Amino acid sequence: MVKVWGNPHLHFFDPFSLMFMKIVLKFTTVCCIYILFATQIGFSQGLQVGVAKRVITPDPLLPVSGGVGIPKPASEKQGELYVRVAVFEESGERMAIVVVDNLGWPATLGDRSRKLIPGIKPENILIAATHTHSAPDAYAFADENGNHGADLEYLDWCVEQLADAVNEALENLQPVNLKVAMGEATGKIAYNYYAPQLYDPAVGVIQAFAMDGPSKGQAILTLVNYAIHPEVIGNGRGILSPDMCGPLYDRIESKGSGMALFVNGALGGMVTADNRREEGKEANDYAECTRIGYLLADEALRIVTDAPLIGDPKLHVYSKTINLPITSELMKAILVNSPLHQEYVGLDSIPTQLNVVNIGPAQLITIPGEALPNIGFYLKRNMPTAFPFLLGLCNDAFGYLLTKVDFNSFQRYEYISRTSLGEMAGEIYMEEILKMVKDSDVPDK
Repeated sequence: MVKVWGNPHLHFFDPFSLMFMKIVLKFTTVCCIYILFATQIGFSQGLQVGVAKRVITPDPLLPVSGGVGIPKPASEKQGELYVRVAVFEESGERMAIVVVDNLGWPATLGDRSRKLIPGIKPENILIAATHTHSAPDAYAFADENGNHGADLEYLDWCVEQLADAVNEALENLQPVNLKVAMGEATGKIAYNYYAPQLYDPAVGVIQAFAMDGPSKGQAILTLVNYAIHPEVIGNGRGILSPDMCGPLYDRIESKGSGMALFVNGALGGMVTADNRREEGKEANDYAECTRIGYLLADEALRIVTDAPLIGDPKLHVYSKTINLPITSELMKAILVNSPLHQEYVGLDSIPTQLNVVNIGPAQLITIPGEALPNIGFYLKRNMPTAFPFLLGLCNDAFGYLLTKVDFNSFQRYEYISRTSLGEMAGEIYMEEILKMVKDSDVPDK
């Protein structure tokens, strides 16, 4: 017989009762261990971020493209062209934001890279372009005889470099805290060439800070979202360059703010770098790129500095494929004659992928081209967050997106109307992306 202390009503247990108590004790111990283990697993399932980048500057240099037409020869480079990647993971959900220093990155190239990335669902890989006008032709723009100036071997290599960077970023995943901020940039950075005040001065910033390891407490990523044409240099001066994006990268990284990632916004019609000088002149050198890039970087870091760290931010990713009609004869000619788009020849519409992403309190939506500022303002006004991010030229780059009331309405918009898919593309895009926003979870408060 065994005496048990502590309960005046139960003084003795028989052997069977003692065996039962031992079983209960073991079961309780196992449950406690399981709960502790599950708690640790739950912690590890918090938001993680990994970053990577690749230099994609061609060697030897290639001609550079500023838009439709044959690229112009380049005899020197100023700055390096990059593919930059940030991968996010939370509770089994993964997504990547990829940015290429190029005028645009067609979906046909992006899809080839997606096939080389087994760790992320293809529709969760968002591929955007900075829109520099001083990089090699990625569209293979053809003339009326079907001739083009793109280097297809270089593009094949970029496809592989992009995939390699995403796969490396996956290997670099680590638990992070976030800062998210939105504020107005001040200073001489951007303006609208068509109507100087018609542009969005807001800068969105997302920073990720390592939670453990040798870099604990340090920033590993600073994402900057702002609407601007990086065309200080342009394609007519024989210079290959990331334009103002290069100095922006350098400035952020020199400040110990992790890898810099610049994603353009609603830059259409015609939100460009404010390189104006007296008497109608413009500054078109790399020193001006540096001034603008440094200023935008400093403003982004100023805006995010006092933002609070966000605990346990959630990640939600949504995707949808829509079809946009093609009524522009110029855009049809590009699709018909480019060797990159043969699958769309003869069609009157083209598919494109849209994404809505919630990262903590921020909501990000993709734009497959250069949306005019009024479209950007409208989208932001209808997003349920104080931190709306517009990812321009993302998942494709179909020229300008404008509303039907602006399409071909007056002489100033003749060029952007001609270099768009057509009158209804912007309208359909807005309807579909806002439907996705409405059907998606609301970002964290």
